[in-house]
Amino acid sequence: MKRLFLILTVALAVAACSDSERQLRDRAAELCKYIPDHELRQESRDYMTEDFYCVLDTMFNHLPEFEAMDHEWLYYFVTGNGGTIADYTVTGVELTDNTHAVATISVRQKWEDGSFDESTDIEEHKLYMENVDGVWLMSDFDGHKADCIRHIAINRWEQKLRVGISTFLAEEFGTKYTQGDLCIPVLMIVAEEDCETEIAWVWGDFWVFNYKIAGDTLKTVSGGNHPCRLQISELDGSPYVMGYDIVEDGAANDRSAREIFGKHYDVYQNMHSNEQVREAVRKEQLQEYVKRNNLKVRYYQDYGWPAVELNER
Repeated sequence: MKRLFLILTVALAVAACSDSERQLRDRAAELCKYIPDHELRQESRDYMTEDFYCVLDTMFNHLPEFEAMDHEWLYYFVTGNGGTIADYTVTGVELTDNTHAVATISVRQKWEDGSFDESTDIEEHKLYMENVDGVWLMSDFDGHKADCIRHIAINRWEQKLRVGISTFLAEEFGTKYTQGDLCIPVLMIVAEEDCETEIAWVWGDFWVFNYKIAGDTLKTVSGGNHPCRLQISELDGSPYVMGYDIVEDGAANDRSAREIFGKHYDVYQNMHSNEQVREAVRKEQLQEYVKRNNLKVRYYQDYGWPAVELNER
């Protein structure tokens, strides 16, 4: 009788374990629907831990967009940018402790019509799960949470750096021109290098523009070009310009540019000589400035030229 009881107890335990694993597999399969693919679905919040959702929300919705080729994983996670859809299969799940589990996900790409792309391999990924108040939620995917946190920190430092450089340009050079309502520099960063000390160098083809606001238009009052190398340090957690070397005007222009930009000279010259690139960067940065400062502005206009619509598609 005791032996029968023991056998029944073991059988029930195995069955319970099996049911638990099956439930985790089913939940993991459900969570796969909310792995970011080109966008973070708003309903994903209900299927992710709060901190993981907040990190992804910052990445997808609150940082400036980046070139997809440079940061492709931020936008696609699994699916490439080639018209395919990720087809997920849960091949295993491991309970690491009472509130954490890791699911192994097999991913195969299929076309939008439902057929499989035979040219791509089956990939294996890890979906991390956490039990929060009795509900299993996605807490990470392939370690992207740490990647995102690092990238957010880098981006926020870059934003601070751009603010610091813009403030310096406006105060150092913008004040020497005819004044308007706003001074909005254009930053064309050529290169950045960290030194062994806490000092960094930033090379750039920098432009300064003073504008007056006329209705819904920024009208250019004055401005000029100031390519230079900036010496950057840190004060109270923010970067600031502690010194600079500027390219000379006139006959010494090319010689001083080669000396200051050094191995970055060719990149600088390509930027400096391409008016279309410069105007595209100017327009993009004006769009960001107008949005960030909630200005009721739709156009900008240089003297003698037609107005340019900032939000033109």
